[in-house]
Amino acid sequence: MRPIKIFELTTGIAIAAVFFAAIINFKTVEGVQKGNITDNKGFAVVELFTSEGCSSCPPADELVARIQKEDKDKQVYILAYHVDYWNRLGWKDVFSSADYSKRQNEYAKWLNLQSVYTPQIVVNGKKEFVGSEEGTLRNAITAGLRVQRAGVLTLSVRTDQGHATIQYHANGTGKNASLLLALIQQSAQTQVKSGENGGHTLSHVQIVRKVQTLPLDSSGSGKIAITLPDGFNTQGWQVIGFIQNNANGGILAAAKSDFTINK
Repeated sequence: MRPIKIFELTTGIAIAAVFFAAIINFKTVEGVQKGNITDNKGFAVVELFTSEGCSSCPPADELVARIQKEDKDKQVYILAYHVDYWNRLGWKDVFSSADYSKRQNEYAKWLNLQSVYTPQIVVNGKKEFVGSEEGTLRNAITAGLRVQRAGVLTLSVRTDQGHATIQYHANGTGKNASLLLALIQQSAQTQVKSGENGGHTLSHVQIVRKVQTLPLDSSGSGKIAITLPDGFNTQGWQVIGFIQNNANGGILAAAKSDFTINK
């Protein structure tokens, strides 16, 4: 038998190491292809500010409904906030909240806008435009999906007796950031009886029903319990979360989760 030289032995070990590393890498890529949120592909958080009292808003609502259907398998996260400042003009939007108007005003500061308006869309906290501009929205989503994500966010949600517990973990998102968690009702219809849309039946998607902003500590992990509203159904609701830079509003990572019922 020919004796094995040290050089040959070292070369063999190196080849074996490369082989096993390739296997590990294949497993990682395989996990990413199956939808593992730990990949570093881009995303698009689409925030629509709308109102049932605004006659210009239904086309924007219809647009995001089409986007939701077309991009359901992509990292596109749609949130529709119904603002409350239209309520004094003849119709009170049942989904409206002063919290959503406040959030829109935060964007006005971040984006140096002189005023707020509806319908307005903000994508990834950086680009804003009239919510019915389909080409602008599609271009913004495409651009967001092409940019490597800055960090990673994972969520899990469980429900039990009228409450939901949301567990979260963020990684690589920096220090000056907060976590926004939104409870989403995925569809609804309203018969509007007065105001600018009086006499019309309006369809809505991805309605924000509750929203909470949390500071992130050094661990990036935690959990929070929320009370679920009347009419909640695990099949028609979800939680969307994202990490946002506190200084400029840019969104660094995003995730969503369906509901699991405790047994």
